[in-house]
Amino acid sequence: MRTIDELIATAPVFAGLDPEQLRVIAGCGRNEHVVAGAFLLREGDAADRFFLIRRGSVALEVHAPGRGQLTIETLHAGDAVGWSWLFAPYRWQLDARALEPCELIGFDGVCLRGKCEADHELGYELMRRFAANLVDRLQATRMQLLDVYGHA
Repeated sequence: MRTIDELIATAPVFAGLDPEQLRVIAGCGRNEHVVAGAFLLREGDAADRFFLIRRGSVALEVHAPGRGQLTIETLHAGDAVGWSWLFAPYRWQLDARALEPCELIGFDGVCLRGKCEADHELGYELMRRFAANLVDRLQATRMQLLDVYGHA
C-alpha cells in the first residue's frame, strides 16, 4: 500500500517538491471517498480544506439566478479541487460536486497553512502552485463567459 506522500508526488500541483515537503503536506491529508452527487465544497462556506482527485471527476459550479447551476470546469484524476483555503477570507467561491464516485485525498487547509507559516519555503511553493491553479480556473471561467455571452 502506498503512503499519501507517495500518492501525491506525481500530482501536477505537488510534482517536483522534495520528499520532506511532500511528507509535511501528506501529514495534513487523508484518503476519502464520496458518492456521485456529493458536494465537496459549497459556495460561501468556510474554506478549511482542499482535495486531490485520485479517481473520478468533479464539476466546479456556480449558481446563476434564473438558470440554475452552471458548470465552469470539470476536474479529473490528478487535479486539485479548491484554492480558497489558502487565501483570506477563506470562503469557497463556488460549489464542487462529484459527478461519479470519487477517491480523493482530503487535506486540512488549516493544518497546511500552519505548516506554511512554520516553513516559508514550503509556503512559497504552495502559494506559487495554487496561484497557477487559480489562473487556470480564471481562464476556464473566462471561456465559459465567452460561450454564454459572446454571441451577438
